[in-house]
Amino acid sequence: MSARKSERLLNVVICLLVARTYVTKERIREVVEGYAGQTDDAFEKMFERDKDELRDLGIPIEMGTIDKFFSDEVGYRIRRDVFELPEVHLEPDEAAVLGVAARVWQHASLAEATTSAVLKLKAAGIQTDQSALSAIEPHVGASEPAFDPLWSAVVSRTAVRFQHLRSGASEPTTRTLEPWGIVSWHGRWYVVGRDRDRQATRMFRLSRIGGDVKTVGEPGAFTVPEGTDLRSLVSELAPPRPTSEAKVRARAGSCVSLRRRANAIEPYEDGWDLLHVPYADSGVLAEEIASYGPDAVVEGPGDVLDGVLWRLRTVAGASA
Repeated sequence: MSARKSERLLNVVICLLVARTYVTKERIREVVEGYAGQTDDAFEKMFERDKDELRDLGIPIEMGTIDKFFSDEVGYRIRRDVFELPEVHLEPDEAAVLGVAARVWQHASLAEATTSAVLKLKAAGIQTDQSALSAIEPHVGASEPAFDPLWSAVVSRTAVRFQHLRSGASEPTTRTLEPWGIVSWHGRWYVVGRDRDRQATRMFRLSRIGGDVKTVGEPGAFTVPEGTDLRSLVSELAPPRPTSEAKVRARAGSCVSLRRRANAIEPYEDGWDLLHVPYADSGVLAEEIASYGPDAVVEGPGDVLDGVLWRLRTVAGASA
C-alpha cells in the first residue's frame, strides 16, 4: 500500500471516529486529504474502495441517517466502543518491541493528519470528540521522562524517590517506592510497588511524576512478593473510568489540568472557555475545580456544582 493511500485511509478513520454524528459523503470529500481534485465519478469509486478496504481490515464503518426526519440524508461513522481493542496482555519482551514501534509512531505522529481532519470538521460545524483518537494511537509508547529511570529501577530492583502530584492537589509530595513493575492501563503508564512512606502497595501515574527520579540505596535491595499479579493490582488500585461529563467555564490561560482532560473546549465569552470535562467521582472533580478559585465556574451538573459550593463555603467559614 502506498504512503499516500495509507494517509488517506487514516484520515477517513480519524474523520469518522472523532465526529459525534454521522458524516455525509460530501463532507468526507471536503475533509479528507486525497479526495480533493477528483471528479465525481473518480471520488465515488475511490471512496467505495476505501470503505471496503477498511471494513476488510476489521474497522466497523456504520451507515445511518443524519436527521431522523429526513431519512434520505445518509452519513457514516465509526463507533469508538466497537472500534476499541480490549486490554492487551503482553509479555515483557513483547511490550519492549511494541514500545519501540510506538515511540516511532509518536515521533512521526498523527499531528498533521489529525489537525487537518479535525479542524475541517469543526469549521463545518460538526461536533468532535478528540479523545476518540486514543483508540487508534498505540499507547504502549511512553513519552514521560520518568519511564526510563523507573524501568531501570524495576530491572535492577533499586528503590527510587520522586515528586508526585496527586490529582486535584496543588503541590507535589515526595514518595519513596520499591518499584515492582510498570503497566500500561487504559492508555496510561503506571508504576506499581511498595510505598515505603505509606508502608503499603501503591501505584503512581508516570505523567504525574515531576523532576528527576532518584535512586535510593543499592541495586537488589528488595524482592517482588511471589505470586504478584501487577494487572490485578492495577485494576484494584486504578481510579474508576469517567462515566459522566461536567461543563465548566474556565478563564483563558487557567485550569490547565481540566483543559488537558476535556473532551471538548468551546469559546464562551469575554475571555472564558467552556470545557466539557469527563469525571467518575463528582467529589474529586469538585475539589479540583474549587482549587482554581475564581478562574473556574461550574455550569453543571448539580452534584459537581453543589460539591464546589460546599468546599468554597467551608473555606470561607474557616477564614472568617
